[in-house]
Amino acid sequence: MSERFNVADIFGEDVFNDTVMQERLPKKVYKDLKKTIEEGKELDLATADVIAHEMKEWAIEKGATHYTRWFQPLTGVTAEKHDSFISAPLPSGKVLMSFSGKELIKGEPDASSFPSGGLRATFEARGYTAWDCTSPAFVRHDAAGATLCIPTAFCSYKGEALDQKTPLLRSMQAINEQSLRLLRLFGNTTSKKVTPSVGPEQEYFLVDADKFLQRKDLIYTGRTLFGAMPPKGQELDDHYFGTIRQRIAGFMKDVNEELWKVGVTSKTQHNEVAPAQHELAPIYAECNVALDHNHIVMQTLKRVACQHGMKCLLHEKPFAGVNGSGKHDNWSLTTDDGKNLLEPGKTPHENIQFLLVLTCILKAVDTHADLLRESAADPGNDHRLGANEAPPAIISVFLGEQLEDVLEQLISTGEATHSLKGGKLQTGVDTLPDLAKDATDRNRTSPFAFTGNKFEFRMVGSRDSISGPNVVLNTIVAEAFSEACDVLEKADNFDEAVHDLIKKYATEHQRVVFDGNGYSDAWVEEAERRGLPNIKSMVEAIPALTTDKAINLFEKYKVFTKAELESRAEIKYENYSKAINIEARTMIDIATKQIIPAVIKYTKELADTINAVKAAGADVSVQSELLTEISALLVESKSALKALTEVTEKAAEMEKRFRKAEFTFNDYLDSMSQMKKMGGFANVLSMMPGIG
Repeated sequence: MSERFNVADIFGEDVFNDTVMQERLPKKVYKDLKKTIEEGKELDLATADVIAHEMKEWAIEKGATHYTRWFQPLTGVTAEKHDSFISAPLPSGKVLMSFSGKELIKGEPDASSFPSGGLRATFEARGYTAWDCTSPAFVRHDAAGATLCIPTAFCSYKGEALDQKTPLLRSMQAINEQSLRLLRLFGNTTSKKVTPSVGPEQEYFLVDADKFLQRKDLIYTGRTLFGAMPPKGQELDDHYFGTIRQRIAGFMKDVNEELWKVGVTSKTQHNEVAPAQHELAPIYAECNVALDHNHIVMQTLKRVACQHGMKCLLHEKPFAGVNGSGKHDNWSLTTDDGKNLLEPGKTPHENIQFLLVLTCILKAVDTHADLLRESAADPGNDHRLGANEAPPAIISVFLGEQLEDVLEQLISTGEATHSLKGGKLQTGVDTLPDLAKDATDRNRTSPFAFTGNKFEFRMVGSRDSISGPNVVLNTIVAEAFSEACDVLEKADNFDEAVHDLIKKYATEHQRVVFDGNGYSDAWVEEAERRGLPNIKSMVEAIPALTTDKAINLFEKYKVFTKAELESRAEIKYENYSKAINIEARTMIDIATKQIIPAVIKYTKELADTINAVKAAGADVSVQSELLTEISALLVESKSALKALTEVTEKAAEMEKRFRKAEFTFNDYLDSMSQMKKMGGFANVLSMMPGIG
């Protein structure tokens, strides 16, 4: 039997949270820190020294010997450098354990060794990490022992953002400012802060480590590049919400314990649709805390999987023919006194503030659909979007029958007089209770769906940082709120002006609302008729970052500078080229060293068998036909291998990142698809160790 424990007893035990700070910090220091967290008040060095000392003492009690400034460069993963708490030896030979406020607030990693998109040259190495005191420090226990992890932002010597955290914090400031403007217009004088709340659901695959290590494609690229469909995939829909196998349940238990200790509210776990696919979902947290927590989740899934003899795959499409993995980004806006700006209430048609917020969001999504699509673009998502519960590449908004009916009333008559009710769901079984039915169904094919009191952006890839999508959401909605406030603050009659504005936004941006089947060909045609963009690939999506519209938006709200946007576009082009190039070189390696030699060996065995059977006087027609078929496939595959090798060599000679990405997209994918013909060998090779 496993050891029993109370979740409440262990939750947050390794987090330097508000409770710990109240207990350990002097009252004045605690109040000053809370002002910094809540109001943005600058923290003086003397106060930081006290906090650093108590944080160090607390971490040492937890067994920590080192601390690290934990940040999120533009590599797709987190980064950290570990420093021990020891100081210079005393004359006695002993050492003191020290940690200063300066060390807490600022670090200096090498800024030229991380992706910068041209912002930093090799000789321009200085960069800074800055303590994000709004996201609590925590102690991580792993093979290295216990390490104090301090969430930080990362920027260059000149102040450019080189990470995922800094733009997110900037966007949170922007939407807070504009949301408060809007609330004040509706008479709210008590709320002091509006924060985006985010709950990112995390999908992942688990595979046996020994089988994973037999697959070079999984090792190097995260997905299978060759293979054959198994006799049974997800056709029977029996894996979704199925009984969790004991081995997986043991893994999930350990993951939950690790996450709860560091304050991650791991709430939901279940089997997903595809075989070996699962999901973990937390409770909502403030946007930047949710970002940190999601990175902790991904790291913990990988680490604990290894401890259980498995590998966790976070690629968006590790296996062809079954569902890929996404990350549903649930987004809402909440005040410091507990009000949700996306709560429609029981009578949405009478909730004018909600209707303005809703139509502003429609305007934001319609105006900046290209940016929202780009925020979820990566090479893996190019394989995933468009089917199997992944949303299509066309951005649309699902509101549900109740809200669509309210909007239709506003558009047609200028006034909404009623809201559809949910009613009762009768099961037809006397012993079962009648259920209160929502007024709205759900739509799993919608990329941006309203789900009661939040929007669910379902397009994000499972490996991706949630920073990008939330930076975009926060900024585009801040813009929409700002423009609405500009109109309403000048209005002579507020009530009339707000009704007119709601009708205007609902009418002008109705085209983005769609409640049908997002997977259908009819929707693709309808979306084109409506003028909605259909951006099918990452390469086609990246230019949205550097349009005049995007630059004006992000510079106005001080989220990105033009240089920062251009650098991110460069990084994304380069990352795309590198990812596809690694896949191509992996295909070449597997084909050259494993598949072709194995097939040649098999053709020899077939030829020897034909000669032996023919000598015995028996019919060899079946063997001969098989030899002819496989030999023909071998010739085609060798030709495809040669073509892919030439494309790879040509790509290596190119220097311009944008041109290389375009070339990669247009030429690589065609050559790689030709190489897939080697999949014709899969059934034969599946019987050969290390190949199948």
